[in-house]
Amino acid sequence: MYLHTGCQISVSPDTKYFAVDWLGVEVTGATLGIIGMGSIGYKVAQRARAFNMRILYHNRNRRRKEEEEAVGAHYCAKMEDLLQQSDFVMLVVNLTPETHSLIGKKELGLMKPTATLINISRGAVIDQDALVEALQNKVIRAAALDVTYPEPLPRDHPLLNLNNVIITPHIGTATVQAIRMMAEEAIANMLAVLNDQPIPSEVFPK
Repeated sequence: MYLHTGCQISVSPDTKYFAVDWLGVEVTGATLGIIGMGSIGYKVAQRARAFNMRILYHNRNRRRKEEEEAVGAHYCAKMEDLLQQSDFVMLVVNLTPETHSLIGKKELGLMKPTATLINISRGAVIDQDALVEALQNKVIRAAALDVTYPEPLPRDHPLLNLNNVIITPHIGTATVQAIRMMAEEAIANMLAVLNDQPIPSEVFPK
């Protein structure tokens, strides 16, 4: 959360010294709650394990025991249990009628006041008005959003004026390698359709 502000302080012509009490929150040993344990959520868990994080997850379907053990993840049948225990809550779900405004005032109120909400899925998964209120009133410590609704936000949106939120312009897959792989996957799917073969990455299987 301090990355952007820290960069500004480092390059500002007005900076004369660095404050010694400007402290962040440790990731190592913290509890990460992943909502949506599909392929992306599982890859997040794999990376989080390297930081020795305690990993909780909530998903429509529970992962196999071997998959849970491989990343040290613990299943929460109720999302509420995950929200109450997590230091970092990460949203990795598809946007569907069921996940629209999945995180609202009630859910934010269940989170720790020291918790950070991270959204790498779709903006509408969060009730943004409720998030603004929660951040303003310190219901949660902070939020990190790669996605919003709309994108970009109106320039007068209150989220843009809060010092406990960081917003990036939907750049979770914005690397040369990732875009190339996405293009190759799209081409493979098109060729499969043209050749009357099974579609490798069918979104809505028959």
